[in-house]
Amino acid sequence: MKTQEKETDGRRIDLHTHSTCSDGSMRPAEVVQCAKEHGLCAMALSDHDTVAGVEEAMQAGKKLGVEVIPAIELSAQSETETHMLGYFVDIHNRQLHDTMRRVIEVRQQRSQDNCDALRRLGFDVTMEEAAQLAGGEMLCRAHFARLLVNKGYCSSVKEAFDVYLGVGKPAYSSRQALTDIEAIELIHEAGGIAVAAHLNQMKRDDEHLDAYIRRLKEAGLDGVEGYYTEYTPDMFLKYNALARKYDLIISGGSDFHGAMKPHITIGKGTGNLSIPYSVLEGMKQYYQLKYSNRKEG
Repeated sequence: MKTQEKETDGRRIDLHTHSTCSDGSMRPAEVVQCAKEHGLCAMALSDHDTVAGVEEAMQAGKKLGVEVIPAIELSAQSETETHMLGYFVDIHNRQLHDTMRRVIEVRQQRSQDNCDALRRLGFDVTMEEAAQLAGGEMLCRAHFARLLVNKGYCSSVKEAFDVYLGVGKPAYSSRQALTDIEAIELIHEAGGIAVAAHLNQMKRDDEHLDAYIRRLKEAGLDGVEGYYTEYTPDMFLKYNALARKYDLIISGGSDFHGAMKPHITIGKGTGNLSIPYSVLEGMKQYYQLKYSNRKEG
């Protein structure tokens, strides 16, 4: 995705990455090292439904000179697939941790749904095999996708999602612990800002997406992911116009997973993604204003 972003000082960032704490292949510190090697000055570790790796990533960032933003990506109930990114969250917030315990229990049930569906389709896979790929960390759809690749059922993780594990596909499970509004409220409770991730994956036409983002804005949504690996130039323009329409901030990221999604490079996505530091500056300004106003109130 190439953009028409105004001239900047050349600093580049990636605010959507994953580690072995969810469904990435690198430890949190390794993700930061990878960001450094690819010339990024800032990144966010946004693992699914956990902040377990954020502290390690932030410590690595201090040593390597990479600014690390504490973040999380929450899965939410909706008519299609909705993920909510939380930025600047307090990783020690008690309600966040208490809620995540319940969320992870539901995620385990969802993984069992995935496994059962794949077995009904004739694939010889087990929860234990997928858990081995997860390395004792959180079990996710990407681990089942990798298992299908390892066993020769699919040629790539992308194919496994496109054919079996993606939204509406035969091994997909819509079981989620949080509603979209609850995800926004939890992020705010943890002192963060809530950003709707990868709008293209919501699979809504323009009219329904507009109405959905308007409803989320009324419920407290702070922003949308304006830069993303899968966005076409038309999507980029459309989603950024939607952000302006509803006075929402924008974030951006590659959705980096390391070897779990080898076609995605940190900071660059599939090759032509480029997110300027000005995006993070805008998020910081918004965050400071939001919470300074709350304290004054």
